[in-house]
Amino acid sequence: MLTGAKTFITNGGLADLVIVAAKTDPTQGAQGVSLFVVETADLPGFRRGRLLDKIGLKAQDTAELFFDEVRIPAGNLLGPAQGQGFVQLMQQLPQERLIIAVTAIAGAERAIELTVQYVKERTAFGKPVMSFQNTRFTLAELATKAAVTRAFVDSCIERHLAGQLDVGSAAMAKWWSTQVACEIIDECVQLFGGYGYMTEYPIARMYADARVSKIFGGTNEIMKELISRFL
Repeated sequence: MLTGAKTFITNGGLADLVIVAAKTDPTQGAQGVSLFVVETADLPGFRRGRLLDKIGLKAQDTAELFFDEVRIPAGNLLGPAQGQGFVQLMQQLPQERLIIAVTAIAGAERAIELTVQYVKERTAFGKPVMSFQNTRFTLAELATKAAVTRAFVDSCIERHLAGQLDVGSAAMAKWWSTQVACEIIDECVQLFGGYGYMTEYPIARMYADARVSKIFGGTNEIMKELISRFL
């Protein structure tokens, strides 16, 4: 039986099939964690909590899930035996972090594209904002950061496809790309001026959406800790 609660569950408000990491032997630490496939529709003891009110990613629900002595068939255990859950999770984390990195650099590139278009059309003091040296230099820096980051992320993708992406490199990709993306989008908001703070403009929504990328999939502080273990 499952008893407990899960918080910050992406798509938790909609999902009728979830994979739950549960402690099957609390005395064994990480080796006492197992994964279970749970069909939530009309499941006794299962209930959903409120949809969490996030500052960004509004199109994607995030919810709390509660389990009160929920009976799970033995066949719903994921894997050959109990106690494999932590290993199963760790095997997939490099790919998850690479996906976050890909999303981050794609967002940064789109932010630059939107900003270049805006500063060429927007005028200040009678001339396009793009004509000011500060604007050109800022965008030159942002484009360079994005290009360098894209090259590293693409390299990680190639290694992943070859089955050679290691934990440390995946952590580097996740940390660096999300950090750079947040910095780039922040600078782009600045170049939009007051309009950059208005949610009717995509750049403002991108700013709110990007911030959590430094938190989910393992915080960037955890990424640095992982990287340091391979030095």
